[in-house]
Amino acid sequence: MKKLALHWQIIIAMVLAVLAGLATSSDSSLLGIPLISAYSFMGSLFLNALKMIIVPLIMASIICGISGIGSSKHLGRLGGKTIAFYLTSSTLAIVLGLALVNLTTPGIIDGEPAGSRLNLSTDKQQLDEVIGKVEGSNISDLSEVFLRMVPTNVVEAAADGQMLGLIFFSLLFGFFMTRIDSSRGQLLQDAWQGVFDIMMFITMWVMKFAPLGVFGLVAKTVAATGFEAFKPLMIFFLTAFAALLIHAFVVLPLILRFFAKVSPGAFMKKMSPVMLTAFSTASSSATLPLSLETVEKEVGVSNRTTSFVLPLGATINMDGTALYECVAAMFIAQAYGLDLSFSQQFIVVLVALLTSIGVAGIPAASLVAITVILGVIGLPLEGLGLLLVTDRILDMMRTAVNVFSDACGAVVIAKTEGESTAVDLEPKLAG
Repeated sequence: MKKLALHWQIIIAMVLAVLAGLATSSDSSLLGIPLISAYSFMGSLFLNALKMIIVPLIMASIICGISGIGSSKHLGRLGGKTIAFYLTSSTLAIVLGLALVNLTTPGIIDGEPAGSRLNLSTDKQQLDEVIGKVEGSNISDLSEVFLRMVPTNVVEAAADGQMLGLIFFSLLFGFFMTRIDSSRGQLLQDAWQGVFDIMMFITMWVMKFAPLGVFGLVAKTVAATGFEAFKPLMIFFLTAFAALLIHAFVVLPLILRFFAKVSPGAFMKKMSPVMLTAFSTASSSATLPLSLETVEKEVGVSNRTTSFVLPLGATINMDGTALYECVAAMFIAQAYGLDLSFSQQFIVVLVALLTSIGVAGIPAASLVAITVILGVIGLPLEGLGLLLVTDRILDMMRTAVNVFSDACGAVVIAKTEGESTAVDLEPKLAG
């Protein structure tokens, strides 16, 4: 198994989990241990490991990323344009995902919440607690969300799962870290970079156990519900899949056509090797060298623009990730039978945007970010395990969308700077 790529390991684990779940009854046991309890233990252990790394991973990722941006000599007009484009494209992606998930309602099957099919907590008392948390969080009042962003005690906020406060503190810390004495600032940067590198290793180590976690979670669900869980999961998968396709092949090309005045078809043809690489590796960072080379040499964007816009995009611009986070959070809320109001859904959009910036460049970024969103709207994290079933395939897709959006940003920014590219429309019209 170690010689297989992670996504193949997860697919094999899913198949075995389905077979094991179908063969397991409520009284099945092995060496006196109930099999359903064993499945639950494996899944819970993996989810606990993911939760364990959230706080240090988010802090190190944001502080390193923001300190790197803040110390850049290019941060000014070019930086302002780049950040504005990335925020706009991510917001469009989130709104698109929100519209589709409200249209398809994957968490509602035959007019009923899919929580029981998905083996979520269906006990009335537990459901009342979930609803109470959501209603008690006052998320209909936007001011409460901004108040949570400035906690009175950042350590206590992190311990209580108030991740918005931790994200805001990390943004401030990273920004002002570049404003102190250069030697001390560099010392801090090196220290936080070391923490980030260590957390990356820990995260990658945890993800090696993803097949076991997926096996336990899927086997437990199938053993309890049979194939009933697959209908809502399939609708969820198709919803996220369709939203990612629309954003990549409709929204971003329209931006290229009408704002950058370039040929979307010609641009996508030149970028196809990059998108295929992003899809196969599921890593924006691993694809960055090829993105830089292709956008500069094939598309014709200047080195000045690509060397700033693309690395920055790999850090903060994650359209696919933000879109997926929104769809996943809404799916879990629907499965619990929660009818979120417009203002509550707006909070999901806002938090998805913030978390996609904060944790974009790490493995399993969406899983970490969704825990933040669920915590903000008051939902338990048990629904997170369901997402592991389809996460690997969607991870590959959203990475390709992330990388393509970065490249689109480089072209748009280049055109606003007066540059010409190899995919401009004007020369073709003139001919």
